[in-house]
Amino acid sequence: MILGPKKLLYLVKTKKLVENLAKRELTNPEGAGFDLRLGEMYKISGKSFLGIDERHTAKIKMVAKYDPRKRGSVIIKPGEFYLTKTIETVNMPDNLSGSITPRSTLYRSGLFLRTGNVSPGYSGSLTFGLKNEGPVTVTVELGARFAHIQFYEVKGKSNLYRGQWQGGRVTARKKERQV
Repeated sequence: MILGPKKLLYLVKTKKLVENLAKRELTNPEGAGFDLRLGEMYKISGKSFLGIDERHTAKIKMVAKYDPRKRGSVIIKPGEFYLTKTIETVNMPDNLSGSITPRSTLYRSGLFLRTGNVSPGYSGSLTFGLKNEGPVTVTVELGARFAHIQFYEVKGKSNLYRGQWQGGRVTARKKERQV
């Protein structure tokens, strides 16, 4: 079952389900979830390795960070790929899972957002891949709403997130053993 706005706002106030939400989301959320805003953007370089027991992600370089005191933007050319991080952070209880989808303006502009699920027990900001797969250059303002999260109730006992991305880190600094 997808949780509705009234229940979500209650969980935001009592359990800090989502922190740093925009005023719009706190007063009049759209649909059955919250819009998430673009907080940071990173370029990746080097090599990556995803093995059975170990992994190493690409090097990252921050190219932009949201500052509420001034407007900033990033120009994304066709074919360019970025890692993005949300302004908001989530604190998932053991009975909820989150599902993220892109806002439709992204693909109407040729941008594709690579998202995933948010497991019970995860706390931190969210990182996604963003690629311009269209034929035109797109300018994206930091702080813009670019993703939407919905929350689903988990029936029965869940297993809590135990991965190494807890807290919202963007990359692994060195080769590491997977948990």
